[in-house]
Amino acid sequence: MTRTTDDVPHESATVSTLRRALLAILLLGAVGTLSELFLMEHTDGVWQLVPVVLLGGGVIAIAAHALNQHHVPSIRGFQGLMVVFVLSGIIGIILHYLGNAEFEREMQPDTRGLLLIKESLMGATPAMAPGTMIQLGLIGLAATFRHPALREK
Repeated sequence: MTRTTDDVPHESATVSTLRRALLAILLLGAVGTLSELFLMEHTDGVWQLVPVVLLGGGVIAIAAHALNQHHVPSIRGFQGLMVVFVLSGIIGIILHYLGNAEFEREMQPDTRGLLLIKESLMGATPAMAPGTMIQLGLIGLAATFRHPALREK
């Protein structure tokens, strides 16, 4: 069912302002992260392009959502994209860690256990950098949490 603005239950001005602020923070974070990925030339192969494509699509989705905040399919699509952001961040952390671990094993074949974990987390590829995608996804989900357009009449 598609609702018009007149059909949407009202929320307080404070909550509405917080939703807009979260979308602005999300937009700034997405544009900033996308810019950094381009500057770092994070475009070598499919796996490196995943966050670039997601962030580019995310910027468009954020703008579309901001313009059409009361359209239920739009909200659900936006939420779905934010879940994909979170999943891509988790996968990215794993891929960064595994790449660093492989490099460490090549450089020092006898490294194992906690030392390997430590060296892999502190390796040349920032293992936790993809966590930014997790943060951005959670900010987007927070912006739509208990959205009034999703409430039953």
